[in-house]
Amino acid sequence: MNYKMMGRFIGKILMLEAAFMVPALLISVWEGETAAVRAFMWSIGTTALLAWGLTWFCRGSKNKFYAREGLACVGISWIIMSLLGCLPFYLSGEIPGFVDAFFEIVSGFTTTGASIVPAVEELSMGILYWRSFSHWLGGMGVLVFLLAISTVSGSDNGFTMHLLRAESPGPNVGKLVPRMKKTAGILYLLYILLTIANIIFLLAGKMPLFDAVCTAFGTAGTGGFGVKNDSIAGYSPYIQNVCTIFMLLFGVNFSCYYLLLIRQVKNVLRDEELRLYLGLVAGSILLIAWNLQGTYKTLEETVRHAAFQVSSIITTTGYATADFDLWPGLSKAILLALMIVGASAGSTGGGFKCGRVLLVLKSLRRSVQQVVHPRKIQAVRMNGQPVGEKILQNTNAYLAAYTIIIILSFLLISVDGFSITTNLSAVLACFNNIGPGFEMVGPASNFAAYGAFSKLVLIMDMLAGRLEIFPILILFSRTTWKRR
Repeated sequence: MNYKMMGRFIGKILMLEAAFMVPALLISVWEGETAAVRAFMWSIGTTALLAWGLTWFCRGSKNKFYAREGLACVGISWIIMSLLGCLPFYLSGEIPGFVDAFFEIVSGFTTTGASIVPAVEELSMGILYWRSFSHWLGGMGVLVFLLAISTVSGSDNGFTMHLLRAESPGPNVGKLVPRMKKTAGILYLLYILLTIANIIFLLAGKMPLFDAVCTAFGTAGTGGFGVKNDSIAGYSPYIQNVCTIFMLLFGVNFSCYYLLLIRQVKNVLRDEELRLYLGLVAGSILLIAWNLQGTYKTLEETVRHAAFQVSSIITTTGYATADFDLWPGLSKAILLALMIVGASAGSTGGGFKCGRVLLVLKSLRRSVQQVVHPRKIQAVRMNGQPVGEKILQNTNAYLAAYTIIIILSFLLISVDGFSITTNLSAVLACFNNIGPGFEMVGPASNFAAYGAFSKLVLIMDMLAGRLEIFPILILFSRTTWKRR
């Protein structure tokens, strides 16, 4: 295990985190928020000092990075980044409990949007900005950002691919272009351009600048932290429709946008995952709108709320325009299913991913055919290309780990004595990085009622869900830390 290389890389990440806190500090200074200013200054100083210490102590490390170092580095860096990122919440006194502050920032960085804050509008402007910006930073991943701007030298620096694979969502991560650094740069450029476009459209609907920026951060990262207690419900239908469209856009595999830029439109149209994603969205909107007949005054309002919540849930954003916990059983069942499926691989969304759903269904079909025709050899294909057996094995392993973690987490948080629906939806909402669940953790409520132990379990669920399980699991494996 190359500990020095890991330490140096984590030091760079923490230095970036300290720099990213500066705009929140400036907003607090501008607004005259004394407690927040003091909290951000201490947080920035502590984070920068630790970053400098790690960089200095690990100087001269060898650029030898293998898969286990990449996975472990991602898992550790996200935990340390969250422990330091929650300091402004805690030191300002706006979230007095450290576990609660830790829960809030992990929910932000993992783009979950599950909150313990009962009255969001009482938070200071600087804290609100940092809370929302954590979504944007976690959406594409701080390590991907670091890869995009860092200079990699030497002939054996394949560690970049290990880092990108560990942090990027989906069953398989590949390069858009031959150089890994350029791939990361393209991903972030697309991410930034879509975010700016989102802000412009929100401003066109006369949304205040601060609200537009924070809302775009939540939409881009598919996070869902709002700056209003009623989330997006209080804004105009135009703004709600803009959020619906951009949530769907950020739930698409970003490689599709790259293919559009290089004019490979046919490949995008043939993409099976994109077809499944859009088909699920369209079908769910139609079914829920039909099920909600008579709930709202007009057809336009019914379709608007159905489309918004379907987009919010399948992309795991978590914004709300209505309390869907009051909707009929069929509508809630559809939303629960969408919680599990999630967005596309390679997007900023969470969940099991449409790509994995396709692979599981195709593998199941092949297994059934092999029972009928034992001697027949048939490859699983995606977009006309054969899928490697290793990817199928990894998908099956992911499904097994996914199921076990959900069941175990559900049992652990049940010690608080809440209903089965509350506990199961809380685990699904956190593990799939969605935010709101049902009943006590519905869109009109929050996670504050859970005890410290349950919150820690849900924190691990959020981290495992965002990092595709294995970067967190390997931290608990003894073989990870053994010498080669």
